[in-house]
Amino acid sequence: MKNKLLHAPMSQFKSDGDDLLINGIPVTQIAQRVGQTPFYAYDRSVIQQQVNKLRQSLAGAANIHYAIKANPMPAVVDLMAPLVDGLDVASGKELRVALDSGALPATISFAGPGKSEKELTMAVASGVTINIESEIEFNRVVTVSKQLNIIPRVAIRVNPDFQLKTSGMKMAGGPQQFGVDAERVPALVDEIKKAKFNFHGFHIFTGSQNLNPDAIIEAHNNIFELAKKLKTECDITVPSLNIGGGFGIPYFPGEKHLDIEPVTANIKRLTKEYSNEFGKTEVILELGRFLVGEAGVFICQVTDIKESRGELYAIVDGGLHHHLAASGNFGQVIRKNYPVNVANKMSQDNVQPINVVGPLCTPLDLLAQKLPLPNISIGDYIVIYQSGAYGFTASPKDFLSHPAPVEVLI
Repeated sequence: MKNKLLHAPMSQFKSDGDDLLINGIPVTQIAQRVGQTPFYAYDRSVIQQQVNKLRQSLAGAANIHYAIKANPMPAVVDLMAPLVDGLDVASGKELRVALDSGALPATISFAGPGKSEKELTMAVASGVTINIESEIEFNRVVTVSKQLNIIPRVAIRVNPDFQLKTSGMKMAGGPQQFGVDAERVPALVDEIKKAKFNFHGFHIFTGSQNLNPDAIIEAHNNIFELAKKLKTECDITVPSLNIGGGFGIPYFPGEKHLDIEPVTANIKRLTKEYSNEFGKTEVILELGRFLVGEAGVFICQVTDIKESRGELYAIVDGGLHHHLAASGNFGQVIRKNYPVNVANKMSQDNVQPINVVGPLCTPLDLLAQKLPLPNISIGDYIVIYQSGAYGFTASPKDFLSHPAPVEVLI
């Protein structure tokens, strides 16, 4: 079997003979430059291409915001800030990273259902838009604004009465910890008017990791209709309408890249159809994983090889504590292999099914299960693709106290 990935297409990464290339540099050279394994490497050219592809497809119908939670590495955020129209943060630390990138406070929004009083103080003081997620949070903003004598910028995160179908993670519809139920929004808008805050619109986000364009289109249709209804009921102008994201990337066998063309065509149609209501509204598409997920790889090194009752095991120096999602312990119901290869044997044939396991004392530390790969030797580099989002920061790096990986932007 030729050494080709049977999972998600990996056309964004090329190879030079046996070596995987990351932005034109051999992975073996990058490993020497980094000085250790395991590590995450993010290809800046892939990020730039993804943003440009989306922007060209939108043709001005919506602005693009980057959700920092997907990958908050400061160097990645610094790269992203001038490429997109705004940043979304979900913690005080992410807020500092966003401000340090040089992004204007007016282009930064702060979401999340559990903002602390300290974080709300940071947000009000810095002038970013706070996505209000509850009546209690609104009252806390009132208190902070009086203490600082600053009029805050606020929007309302709305929990709609519909969901994003076929979503990897549903975050709206029914009872949710996220946002204010749509039927309670008019009363909250009245309180915002009384407080004389700067109201900046609605944030309606329904779910994540979706590869079905029809489902995303249906969600966007519902979002615009709900926003129109709320605008009428609240008798208020809507400076911005954040329709969230939800764009997925392929991880597993049988999955294909999301076709964004029908989605962006529908956004263009919606902005035209609702021009009377939202002609002066900034429509925002807020994305994280879609912009950076495919730009990242996780590299670890083989430290031991063993055979046990007919099965081969390659033990590597990176595991679930470094890349929880690849181990299947980050939301997978049935474990599936991420796309994996041997980064220094790219031109060699897949000849042996092998289990790639980490160094932890748990059977959950499994990075690839019975996956055909080239003959593996101690010292080889294993690459896990699709690792640019929810990798480094989503993993329990202190578990069993092994050394942490590092991150590099190439």
